[in-house]
Amino acid sequence: MRERFLELLGSVNRPCMDKLTKWLTENSDFMTAPASTKYHGAVESGLLVHSVAVFDRLLDVLVMNPTIKVDPESARICGLLHDICKVNFYKKSERNAKDEKGNWVKVPFYEIEDKFPYGHGEKSVYILNEFIHLSVEEAMAIRWHMSAWNATEYGERAALSSAMEKYPLILALSTADQMATFWDKK
Repeated sequence: MRERFLELLGSVNRPCMDKLTKWLTENSDFMTAPASTKYHGAVESGLLVHSVAVFDRLLDVLVMNPTIKVDPESARICGLLHDICKVNFYKKSERNAKDEKGNWVKVPFYEIEDKFPYGHGEKSVYILNEFIHLSVEEAMAIRWHMSAWNATEYGERAALSSAMEKYPLILALSTADQMATFWDKK
């Protein structure tokens, strides 16, 4: 999975992609981080597996909807890096739980240790902009990839609706993320 991720990312021809890739592989836990604490990909390398699955599902969504025109590099960036906000975000810990015999034992789990609480999609856009230039459509798709899950107030839902009308990649990425989260969560 690591090799496929790096091959896909390596095919993106943007200034400073090499710096982003180096940071991901040498200065972050992207390759080993979980994708969540308990929902999808709550295992070592869950973020990597989820990110590739979202990219694959994004290609499926785009094939099903040929009227949505997306640059192949944008699809790679958005699919593979939409959750970059989860880099260096989780830490391993232990908690007490009962085993199959009813005895209390220590079990490992991941907990959140957010050193930069900036929001989900917003944080991903911020981190990516530290390395590469995102198009407006890429930034919007990554910012809103959680769709209504992250739009809790009326003003946010109105902004999301307006953004979706302007940038079809938002709905495509959000749909791909939902498919990978709920259908491919093995």
